[in-house]
Order: sequence, then C-alpha cells, then structure tokens
Amino acid sequence: MTPAVAERYLDKEGVCRNLIGGEWVQVDSGEVFEDTNPADTRQVLARFPKANRETVKAAIDAAGEAQKKWAEVPPPERARVLFKAAEILDAEKDEYAKLLTTEEGKTLAESAGEITRTLGVLRFFSGSGYRMYGQVIPSDDPKVQIYTRREPLGVVSIITPWNFPILLASWKIAPALVAGNGVVFKPASYTPLMGMRLASLFERSGLPKGVLNFVTGSGEAVGDEMVRNPNVAAVSFTGSNTVGQSIQSAASSRKTLNILRVQLEMGGKNPTLVMDDAELDNAANIVVRAAFGVTGQSCSATERVIVHDRVYDSFLRKLVDKASRLRIGNGLEGADMGPLVSMTERKKVLGYFEAGKGEGAQIAYGGGVPAGEQYAHGAYVQPTIFTDVSANMSVAQEEIFGPVVAMFRFSNLDEGIEIANSVEYGLLSSICTNNLSVIQEFVKKIKAGVVRVNRPTTGIEPQAPFGGMKKSGTNTYRENGDQAIEFYTQMKTVYLGA
Repeated sequence: MTPAVAERYLDKEGVCRNLIGGEWVQVDSGEVFEDTNPADTRQVLARFPKANRETVKAAIDAAGEAQKKWAEVPPPERARVLFKAAEILDAEKDEYAKLLTTEEGKTLAESAGEITRTLGVLRFFSGSGYRMYGQVIPSDDPKVQIYTRREPLGVVSIITPWNFPILLASWKIAPALVAGNGVVFKPASYTPLMGMRLASLFERSGLPKGVLNFVTGSGEAVGDEMVRNPNVAAVSFTGSNTVGQSIQSAASSRKTLNILRVQLEMGGKNPTLVMDDAELDNAANIVVRAAFGVTGQSCSATERVIVHDRVYDSFLRKLVDKASRLRIGNGLEGADMGPLVSMTERKKVLGYFEAGKGEGAQIAYGGGVPAGEQYAHGAYVQPTIFTDVSANMSVAQEEIFGPVVAMFRFSNLDEGIEIANSVEYGLLSSICTNNLSVIQEFVKKIKAGVVRVNRPTTGIEPQAPFGGMKKSGTNTYRENGDQAIEFYTQMKTVYLGA
C-alpha cells in the first residue's frame, strides 16, 4: 500500500473512501478493486470500493443540495478556489508527478508536464470567474433594456479517462465549478488515486462541502446512474467511442423534464502528413514524440503517418532509427517510454500487432514485448512501426491507444488528405511542410477539430478550444478556452421595462 494514501482516506479494512457531501465515507458495497503499478503489477498501490447506485444517488443528492448555495457565490469568489488549488498543486507538484508515474506508468518528465499543464488549466479557469459575461442587446422599445446572464446548470456528472487522470479531470471540473455547478466525479478505475488526490486538492482549497463529490467503481453501475439520474443536468465524458455512444443513447432515452446536456470526447486516429519539402529530422522527431510519447496512450497521439513518395524511404529510416533509441522501462528510473497502463491494455495492443501482421502489414520496427527480466512483471510493449498498410486494415482504421504507427505513401497533396480523412475519427491532425499554400489547403480540407502545423498532434493548451469532428465527439460544445463555459452554463434573456 502506498504511503501516499493518508489514514483519513481509508476505512478500517484499508479500502479507500469516497467523498460524499464533504465527508470521506466508507462504501459498503462488498466489492473492491485493486489499483496496481503498471511498471510492476505485483505492487498494489491501493484498494477502492465499487460503489453501487445508492452511493451514487447520495453523491448526486449532496451535489444538488450544495450547489444551491454555491450558485449564489459570486463567480470571482468561486474563482479563488481554483487559484488556491493551483497554489497548493504548484507547491506539491513533485509529489504529484511521482504518484502519477507510479499509478499510470508514464515517465516522470511526462508526469511533470501533465502537472504543469494542469496548473495552466486551473489558472486559466480561475480567470473565467472574472469573464462570466452576458450581453446588453438593443431593443426596439426605448423603455426596454435587453440583457443576457449566464447561470449554472445544476449537477454535472464528470467521467474521466486514465491516460491523463489529473489534467483531463481538471479541464472538466474547473469550468464546471467556476460556473457554479455541483459536481459528481468518477475517475477511471486504472487511476483512482490521482482522482482522489484531485478531489482532496479542491477540498483543501476551500471548496464548500458537497459541491464536489468523488465516487469510484464500474461504468455499469456508477456511470450509468450518473447519466440516468433525473437530478443530473449534464454529463461530460472522455473515453472510448463505444461507451460514449452508449451515454448518448442513454441520455436521449431519459424520461425526465430536463433534457440531459452531453459533452463527449471519444478518441482519434490522428494523421501526420510529411510533405517532400519537410525537414525530415524534425518531422521524425515530431512523429516520435506524438506517437510514442506517453506510450501512445493519448487521444491526440499520431497513429497514422502519411509520407510523400519522394521522401518516404529516407523518412522511414530516420523514424526507425529514432524509435530504436528509445529506452523502455520504469518511468521513475529515467526511461524514455514507460509501460502501458495495465496488462489488459497490453494484451489489447499486442492483439493489434498480430492483427496487423495477419492482414498483411509489415513491421519495420518493434511488434512485440521487449526482452529482459526487468520487463517480466510490467505492461511493456515496443514502439512499433507498420508499413505496407492498406486503408481497410484494423491498424489503419481503429484507435489502438498504444505506441503504434501505420505508414502510408502519397504522391500529391489531395491524395494525402484523402488518406488522412479516410477514417471515422476527426480529432487532431498535423502536417510537416514549409509551403504556405500547402498549409492553407490542408487546413481547409482536413476533417479534424484541431490542426497543428510543424508540431506534434499532441500538446493542447487550456486557452484554446478543443474537440473533434465525425465520431471523435458530439461536435457541439468544445472543451477548454472560453468556449468551455458555454457547456457548463445556460443563458437567460431578460427584458427589463421601465
């Protein structure tokens, strides 16, 4: 058991508690799951309860009751809680980074980067408390003033993934709180410790009791109640396309007076185009960072690399060379690439390796598990490069969520863009070129919510809106930026007569 779990968070059996109504309570569901270290799965970090529907209902009720008073707090005052949270996190960032690496598996440098980005999120949305603007609108009637005001939705359910367990949770929870909502937060079951740490961080920052509630467990019970409960006004989810579509279906079939507002981010199969004028060393570095950083476990990772015929062979040699130099190992011990988050995810990724070979793709590098006793008990795989890939292969179409790229050739820009657009996803895209006309054409024709030029597909800044097209999301409300507040508030129009 990690010493990072303080006694106040544990019940008498050593199982972590949930936060409901401002109290860390024991969950008597009878079911417990283990949180393990992916670098050595023999190490159990903590045990968490699988909350049942009654626990979730209690959390929703507590959030609803606390939200009424929280909504009356002026937005700049609500913002001070976020700013205080950033101050505490900044002071303890090294400790948070080590815990993140231990629980999720990414390297310590990557964890430190996630904490830094989380600080940016908290600081940006603390500023939103001073930007909760409405509008004054001219009226035809000289005795009437028309204006709009933003109001919170009520109780918001937030369901987050394991790959960026503090960053993605923060960029949902922070705008929800500053907008005046109550929150019920369920982290992924691979990374509940970081979720618990985040809930505790807001508690320590002066957030009133009950405004933020933290529950752990399966999507089948916990997540389903968080979507179907009639007292929930909105749900924000990041995760798989399958689960996202089930949330959308459940939301549309809910028989309540209020229509559930839904925000979904459901992954990507992101392309990077390398034009024949690109600086190839830089382009290869961009792909390595985007494809193999955080072990490829990012919705913004590059999984398809589409290279101009004239430079394909040279680029491939550089990419293989750079991939071969990556040191695989425990993220706390100086590795360049850590393990996947679990043995279950490793089995899935290895299945894609076999599927790609079975469908006729060739492996230019990787394709298995690194050799050595130091890898025996961790969820390690090699960075892998597929060539001779056709558009209908699973490695070309399905989000793998591992350190894998599929290579394609193209002879002109239109062909490259057609390959890039030939999947159901449309989250991010990237192009490496120095030709401004090519950049403009790519930006215009690519079907992706975010376009990055001469930069990796990874790396999202909190002040800019984020979201995808096609099956990558609902393509309605964007996350991050000032647009994030749109999702967590509703507009009221007032006609004020003399």
